[in-house]
Amino acid sequence: MKRRLALLLALGLALPMTACGSGSGSAATADEADLPMRIISISPTATETLFALGAGERVVAVDSFSTYPDNTPVTDIEAWSPNIEAIMGYEPDLVVMSSNGDLQAGLESLGVTVVVQDGPASFSDVYGQIETLGAATGLIAEATDLISEMQTEIDEILADAPDASGLSFFHELDNSLYSVTSATFIGEVYSLFALTNVADPADADGLSFGYPQLSDEYLVDADPDLIFLADTLGCAQNAATVAERPGWNTLSAVVNGNVIELNDDVASRWGPRLVEFVAVIAGALRDAGA
Repeated sequence: MKRRLALLLALGLALPMTACGSGSGSAATADEADLPMRIISISPTATETLFALGAGERVVAVDSFSTYPDNTPVTDIEAWSPNIEAIMGYEPDLVVMSSNGDLQAGLESLGVTVVVQDGPASFSDVYGQIETLGAATGLIAEATDLISEMQTEIDEILADAPDASGLSFFHELDNSLYSVTSATFIGEVYSLFALTNVADPADADGLSFGYPQLSDEYLVDADPDLIFLADTLGCAQNAATVAERPGWNTLSAVVNGNVIELNDDVASRWGPRLVEFVAVIAGALRDAGA
């Protein structure tokens, strides 16, 4: 389960029923005279970033989870175990993917440039990955502009956000109660608002790599002020299903109507829509009267 969860987060995927990613870019810098014209993305986050940079017209195929933006050329390429023959059938000159040593070696032996991008550990990693894709596609200025725009928008959101210090929260990855600690990228997003993460004590030794599985009893005892559900699509969870869980109807977040239903994709990816995730948290805090 933990290996599957780690892979989901590395790919930047929404978490499905059973489980519903720190990385830096790794690629040769593209020469402006020899830019990649046939790009394949096996990373939903990278797909969103490529289109935001203006490289969308050069993306010939994406994995089956890359459904945003709407005009992505979605294929049946497996995100879990992509097939090299299926990938090469699109004659790519650049493939963006998460870590997969055998696949990377195979593609590079066939002359394909590979950019490896796993789940980030920090905002710095996020922006570094955007810069890497900008360099790989010859869109360096566009990458710089995109990063600046994201930073400006996030700063504006934070400047208007209410003071949430003293409030606690639980971020739900799936309905088997996997969560994130402040040592993860998702946890760092919440830290922007000075929120207290109730999952932190559950992985104080780091043995769960920032993704501990909690229990009903643990959460009833922690009694978070806010609950953020990042499993509304993959696990069909919502405020009503949460209230029906044993003992959860007494939780402060449930009693006060502070169960926030997130878009799984937005909450699990770290591309341009990161701004949207930050804005949703700020809005939830305002609604909660913080």
